[in-house]
Amino acid sequence: MNEENVKNQASKNDSVISGQAPQSSRNEALVFIWETVKVVVISLAIILPIRYYLVQPFFVKGASMESNFEDGDYLLIDEISYRFSEPARGDVIVFRYPEDRSQFFIKRIIGLPGETIEVKNNKVIIYNDSNPEGFVLSENYLDTNQETLGNLLMRLDDNEYFVLGDNRLASSDSRRWGPVNKTLITGRALLRAWPFNKFDKIEGINY
Repeated sequence: MNEENVKNQASKNDSVISGQAPQSSRNEALVFIWETVKVVVISLAIILPIRYYLVQPFFVKGASMESNFEDGDYLLIDEISYRFSEPARGDVIVFRYPEDRSQFFIKRIIGLPGETIEVKNNKVIIYNDSNPEGFVLSENYLDTNQETLGNLLMRLDDNEYFVLGDNRLASSDSRRWGPVNKTLITGRALLRAWPFNKFDKIEGINY
C-alpha cells in the first residue's frame, strides 16, 4: 500500500510538472514577442524621423557630376541644415527637377539669390552687391578637360539658385531649364557611403 501510494503520488507530481511546462513555454514566447515588438517600435521611432526629416539616402544616376560623383555612388543627404542656414555657393544639392517634380537631380550651387549669372567664353561670371563689376568663378573642382558651354545672362530672384553639373559637357542644368527655387531643394550632399573605398564626408568649397 505504501509503495503504491508513493507511486501514485509520484504520478500526480509528474502530471503537475508536465502540465506546467507548456504554460511556461508560452509565457516565455509571449515575453520574447513583446520584447521584440518594443525593440522594433523604439527603433522605428528613432530611425523614421532621421530617415524622413534629417538624413535621406540617394543613389547618383548618370554622368552629370563626374568625376566628383559617379553613377552608382550612394550619398546621404542632410535635410535639416537649410532650415537654419542658407545654401552656399559650391554646395552639392539634391532637389526636385523643376520641369518634373517626381524626379530628383543632383547639381552644384553656382549662383545665389539676387545675383546675376553670366556664362560666356567658357567662363562663369558672378555679379552681386559686393562685386558689381563681376568676378570670374574659379572652379578647381572641375576636371581639366571640362568646358562651360553656353551664352546667357540670368538674374536670380530672392529664392532662386543657379546650379550646374560638374561634368559641364554632359549636364542638363540651369543653362537649359533655368534656376532652382529654394522650395524644391531636398538637402545638401553630406556623406558618400558607397563605394567603401570612396567613403568620405563631402566638404564645402572655398572660392
